[in-house]
Amino acid sequence: MRTESYQPDYTRLVAACRNTGGPPFPLYEHNISIEVVEALLNRELTPLAGGDVSDQTEFFRIYAEYLASLGYDTVPFEGCIVELVQGGEALCGRAPALMKTLEDVKNYDWDGTVERYFERFAPSFKALAASLPPGMKAHGGVGNGVFETVQDFVPLTEIAYMQVDYPEAWALLVQKVGDLMDAIWKRFLTEFGDSFAFFRFGDDLGFQTSVLIQPGEITGKIIPQYKRVIDRVHSTGKPFLLHSCGAITPVMDELIAAGIDAKHSNEDNIAPFEYWTDKYGEQIGIFGGVDMNVLCTFDEKQIGEYIADLLSRIRKNHGLAFGSGNQITDYTPPENFLAMVRAFRA
Repeated sequence: MRTESYQPDYTRLVAACRNTGGPPFPLYEHNISIEVVEALLNRELTPLAGGDVSDQTEFFRIYAEYLASLGYDTVPFEGCIVELVQGGEALCGRAPALMKTLEDVKNYDWDGTVERYFERFAPSFKALAASLPPGMKAHGGVGNGVFETVQDFVPLTEIAYMQVDYPEAWALLVQKVGDLMDAIWKRFLTEFGDSFAFFRFGDDLGFQTSVLIQPGEITGKIIPQYKRVIDRVHSTGKPFLLHSCGAITPVMDELIAAGIDAKHSNEDNIAPFEYWTDKYGEQIGIFGGVDMNVLCTFDEKQIGEYIADLLSRIRKNHGLAFGSGNQITDYTPPENFLAMVRAFRA
């Protein structure tokens, strides 16, 4: 396993995204809970993370240096759009729809949301840029993809009604969210893009057996909005990774055609990690590995055995990065997180 003297090299993740990497493969996480890092360092970080620019700079310094000591080359960070909509409450099914009709969609303050995004997140992006150790950059950027953002305006259960009762409003809502994301990403890439090795957003399109809405709606409405962001990212010369949970194979070819460079998220109940590497590993980078149920319920010895078996079954493609199949949540046992890192770095 790597030690505290490890020198980060963010280009290893860039190469994995571009499918030009190789062993030893880098570590990757969609997110690593502050609470888990606090437990491992035995110190409180949450007040710093929620403080002013000076406090946040100190938080990111501690957080990044600790991840580097474990062998990470990049730091996950994103500013989530849904914080400015309903705080993710409708996305999680706990808030009502903000709009229903075509006029509702037209009358929303879309331009003002762009300004509010940077009022909220510019200090954090500045603090992040000031705190990264040599050789380390961030990954992430503007959080939430098109479909997740749409769902914080209109929750999933209401989308079905909107599609049938107000199809023009549904189509315009997706377009307006695409416009919003394009405007935010354009400014973000100009002002803060240098701090990032590559960019990604998370947009869960599926569940255990299929995609969440009709595949044709995803390929006809959602993915064209993806492509606007992906093209902006590629114009900077950097790769784009899509994090999407669920059984999304019905739309994978279209996602690849839209230009995603890498894909993250896997769950054994949907398909083992090697399914993704075998089926798509020649075309894009495949990141992930350890099922969340394994990470949260196995003991350290079992996690090591699981990872050894996993690695024995994977065809060694060029675009691999290893870690959890989702993220290091606040309910992930800290010792299991370390056991996973040790097993991948052994």
